[in-house]
Amino acid sequence: MTTLFIADLHLDDSRPQITRLFEDYLASDDVRRANALYILGDLVEAWIGDDDDAELPARIAAATRGLSARGVPVHFMRGNRDFLLGPAFAERAGMHLIADDAVVHDIEGTPTLLMHGDTLCTDDTVYQQVRAQVRTPEWQAQVLASPLEARRALASQSRAESRDHTGSTAETIMDVNQDAVETTMHEAGVTRLVHGHTHRPAIHDFTLRGQPAQRIVLGDWYEQGSVLRVDADGVDLRGLPLAD
Repeated sequence: MTTLFIADLHLDDSRPQITRLFEDYLASDDVRRANALYILGDLVEAWIGDDDDAELPARIAAATRGLSARGVPVHFMRGNRDFLLGPAFAERAGMHLIADDAVVHDIEGTPTLLMHGDTLCTDDTVYQQVRAQVRTPEWQAQVLASPLEARRALASQSRAESRDHTGSTAETIMDVNQDAVETTMHEAGVTRLVHGHTHRPAIHDFTLRGQPAQRIVLGDWYEQGSVLRVDADGVDLRGLPLAD
């Protein structure tokens, strides 16, 4: 059986072709024959709450619910853009919420650590400080209690600040820290890690405490899709081109 992984779709009304690619992919035979689909965060550009009445969340829910109804489990991990996504939307969308740093013990015989990946970017101290603030229950409760329009304005402001930070920070600082990777994998007792967030798709082989180890980075969906397939033949990280 095949297990599929995607992340960093950043679905947004400004890129309708990517939303259509997502919908078409979930309706494809390739996905409908899969053992499971894992979405490792940043499914959308910004999530303002499960009560968002815009069209995009409804389209996402229809796509994931349709796949789940066909017997393919859809597992969702919150990322730094959709950390406010809660159990109400997950139920509506037929998705099963999983925690960041979840270990799936048997993906084709290999225990695998799944993460969004942002907590591994420990050199980016500015980002980590902001992340710590917005993950507090108090901050989230205050935001979710505000009107939808106020949350939309906050999301727009946060995206602008994120772009400014990205544009002024060295890429090496925003990438994962290898020591953090190795410590996290060692503590989880695994030799395989799958994550997103950095938008640097690659398969990294290295040695962890004398054992062969592997870190697989999922690609983003800005110009095309990116999918990791894991089956009996091994791992296959590939692009998913837009339809002509």
